[in-house]
Amino acid sequence: MLKLSKFAFFSLLLSLGYISTGWSQEIQKGYFQSPVKPGARNYLAGNFSELRPNHFHTGLDYKFGGVEGEPIYAVADGWVHRIKISSFGYGNVIYLKHPSGHITLYGHLRNFSPVLHAWMKKKMYEAKLNELEINLKEGELPVKKGELIANGGNTGSSGGPHLHFEIRDSLDRAMDPLLAGYSEILDRTPPTPQKIAIVPLELDSRVNGKFQRVEVTPVLSGANYRIPETIQVSGKVGLEIQGYDKLDGAENQNGFPRFEVSDDSGLLFKLLVDKVDFNFTRHFLLHTHLNRFTKLYHQKDLKFSFITPHSPGTGAFELETGKKKNIQVKLIDAYNNTRIVQLSLAGADLDSTRSDGAAPPKAQVSYYKNIMKIKVAQSSKGGLAKFEVGNTSYEILPAYQDAASRTYLWDLRFGIPKKIDLCSEIYTPDIIGHFPVDREHVHANAKLQIRTDSNSLLEDLYLRVSHSGSANAPVLNLGETTTYLWNPIEATWDVSGFAGNKAKTQVYQRAGNGALSYLGGEWIGNQIRFKTRNFGSFVLAEDATKPSISPIRVNAQGMRFTIKDNLSGIKSFEAYVNGEWVWMRYEHKQAVIWSEPMNGQSLKGPAILRVTDQAGNVAEWRGTLN
Repeated sequence: MLKLSKFAFFSLLLSLGYISTGWSQEIQKGYFQSPVKPGARNYLAGNFSELRPNHFHTGLDYKFGGVEGEPIYAVADGWVHRIKISSFGYGNVIYLKHPSGHITLYGHLRNFSPVLHAWMKKKMYEAKLNELEINLKEGELPVKKGELIANGGNTGSSGGPHLHFEIRDSLDRAMDPLLAGYSEILDRTPPTPQKIAIVPLELDSRVNGKFQRVEVTPVLSGANYRIPETIQVSGKVGLEIQGYDKLDGAENQNGFPRFEVSDDSGLLFKLLVDKVDFNFTRHFLLHTHLNRFTKLYHQKDLKFSFITPHSPGTGAFELETGKKKNIQVKLIDAYNNTRIVQLSLAGADLDSTRSDGAAPPKAQVSYYKNIMKIKVAQSSKGGLAKFEVGNTSYEILPAYQDAASRTYLWDLRFGIPKKIDLCSEIYTPDIIGHFPVDREHVHANAKLQIRTDSNSLLEDLYLRVSHSGSANAPVLNLGETTTYLWNPIEATWDVSGFAGNKAKTQVYQRAGNGALSYLGGEWIGNQIRFKTRNFGSFVLAEDATKPSISPIRVNAQGMRFTIKDNLSGIKSFEAYVNGEWVWMRYEHKQAVIWSEPMNGQSLKGPAILRVTDQAGNVAEWRGTLN
């Protein structure tokens, strides 16, 4: 084998265009073949830059027509970099590394190639683990371009048979695989805008006279779209957009990577999402509204640098009274298909008199980042609201009002009010404290302690907390589900009145439909400490029930069972035959578990399957295999 010096190898890669500053490679068209049906037409269910319910999609989802078993091929020469068998996440997954420095990922696989499967099985029996991830040395398991490496499946957290495919650079940052120039995938259709939102960015910002988010629907005008009405604005406002792209031959609503905002003077704002650092993918939740609208303005705490120019104020609009600005928003997909949305903004004076609909029966309070908005009915006692902050009281006039209602705005950076006298009623905010981003912070009161670290928050947080339920069935309402975290925070919850079985009782997050998701927790006297990466409602629940084990087929040829748990969920499982460990595969979506014996391993004799749930309950099945 020809060996190159480090200098010669580096020079060769550089000459081929594989290396750029900081080892951040571009994708050379033609270097990677298609992982599915090379040379034949392919269809995608998902693409790079697509906004999913709680994350940003970092690859391509190849369709299989609802059938497992599609051959999966190595897209270029290389070697197995990582390989994993798991019941969740990407499921069965292979990572290949290539001489270019790129890494390619193949997820949700039904099975590996015979060679890779045999190698992995041997490792799993050596480790006696049912799920295993291995990092390999360069050249340990080489592969050739076009070599069969697996068959497509539906393993892990997958919603149907497909291949999740990624291309990453040498720094393990996700890149848009469509930049590889796959001729098997066609897209001749430009993106479609669904909604444009105009949003206030400061205390003195107004949209159509009020501190409000205004969403408007673009209408088709020739080949492009426009917003018919001119939007009146005061102060700094930003634009957000919701839209989708479609690839030829598929009805899936996919994402697109590029946005440009211009006015009559030229380009003002550019957003190009073609490379994503996995350390910060959750920051897309900061970059979007409810992970549906993309924000076309600068976010000061955003870790990504894909905004041009990348500086405070980029993308914000602030117009003088009477001035009008014509804006053009371009939506551009990975194939450079372009759609334009045109809209107009007009500057307006702040107006203290503004019709705001019916008055609420009680104070209506909402929050936007650091701004608290209070709408309340008019009162015969007057219109001055008193905000008590510490030992100081501030008298505040309505930001705007009409004959029926008053609306007040308060910047929480001035302080968190402990009480607000609205003339008609007293309102007590449920904000327990200010948690600054990028630093550790602890806030505690009689019922709750919250701890954040430097990587917990996406931005500054004014945390709202309330308690409900009974002493023996307490409910903790922590923040809002639409407020996102980067990494978990720690909560220590005082539930002194709880008289249940602490040994089997832990914390669960309760969804709007009542479904419970296990979080766990550590009891410390009458307090329970737990971590969460999501805000919402939290409850205590007791799981004292063992998992269920139901044999499907048990004989010398193999063991197959269904395993289920009524609450906390399956944590682990293990099986032995004649005292020898047996590898058990698990498909959680079907609740099926089955044996995969080592070659030559006898499945005759006494057998035991032990299943443990998250609460520590253990179920066993025992039998004899003949």
